[in-house]
Amino acid sequence: MSGLQWLYLAQAEFGAGRTALVVFLVIAGLIGLFVLFFVFKFANLYIQSLTTRAGIGLLDLLGMWLRKVNPHEIVRAKIMAVQAGVSAETRQLEAHYLAGGRPLMVVRALIAAHRASIPLTWNKAAAIDLAGRNVLEAVQTSVYPKVIDCPDPAKGKPMLEAVAKNGIQLRAKARVTVRANLDRLIGGATEETIIARVGEGVVSAIGSAETHYEVLENPDRISKAVLAKGLDAQTAFEIVSIDIADVDVGENIGARLQAEQAEADMRTARAQAEAARARAVAREQEMKALIAENRAKVVLAEAEIPKAIAEALRSGRLGVLDYYALRNIQADTAMRSAIAGSGPERPTGDQTPATGTESQQS
Repeated sequence: MSGLQWLYLAQAEFGAGRTALVVFLVIAGLIGLFVLFFVFKFANLYIQSLTTRAGIGLLDLLGMWLRKVNPHEIVRAKIMAVQAGVSAETRQLEAHYLAGGRPLMVVRALIAAHRASIPLTWNKAAAIDLAGRNVLEAVQTSVYPKVIDCPDPAKGKPMLEAVAKNGIQLRAKARVTVRANLDRLIGGATEETIIARVGEGVVSAIGSAETHYEVLENPDRISKAVLAKGLDAQTAFEIVSIDIADVDVGENIGARLQAEQAEADMRTARAQAEAARARAVAREQEMKALIAENRAKVVLAEAEIPKAIAEALRSGRLGVLDYYALRNIQADTAMRSAIAGSGPERPTGDQTPATGTESQQS
């Protein structure tokens, strides 16, 4: 091989090596830039974790970034837990964050419970937070009880209304002091249930009183009666006390109901009397019609009398003297009626047609 060929071969090998070196340098530069970017991005968090002994390294921060977990929140929660002496693993914080929870809120609740000597584990606190409850507020309510107005003024009803046995209406307002029950916080009823149950108990206690004076003299009888029912069962709270803040006298509901009942009874009696009067009027009209019918029958019967008399005269069963005696009796009756003031009546015999015998006697 000649020297020129060796020269060409050396130049080719040198060019290939230079290309590989350039590629290597580019890849190393990109890796270096990524490392610098990562260190610059998480250096502050790593230093905080390192100085507080939180136990979160650079690889952990890289894993959080790749899993789309907010490393600032996790590091802050872990530092708070370590500084307060509360047990909270990094894996638990990440898992709770990925499940949609609030790790900072849970850690704060654990710290508050730890300071107040309230037994609360991470699993229970995380479950309460994932259930949608404010676990920190629940712990605070356990330490510092909460006062609930009954009824709720936000619902537009300022007072509870109830009626004693004597019919007097009383308006009362109660204040319920409750403490959160962490064991029943998951699945337990909320404040609305407490307000409804206490309102029902207050109304029942007032309604069982013989007179409203008993309630006004001893308002605490309402509190005792309501507390004795155990209204906090199956709720997220424990009732500490029930205080009657105000009691006012309202209307006389009993008297008003009696007046309305009397008015209704009077209307019913009027309706019944009107029905009876209508029946009496109808009966009267029926009697008048019956009288008119009987009078018509009498008139028809009287119309048959002259015919019968004429037939009797023609057949000889009635003599002329008998006929005139009958006329005399009719005339005497008419005269007596006229004297008595009843008015003269026309004798029936006047309607008797003249027969042959009567004509002969004339």
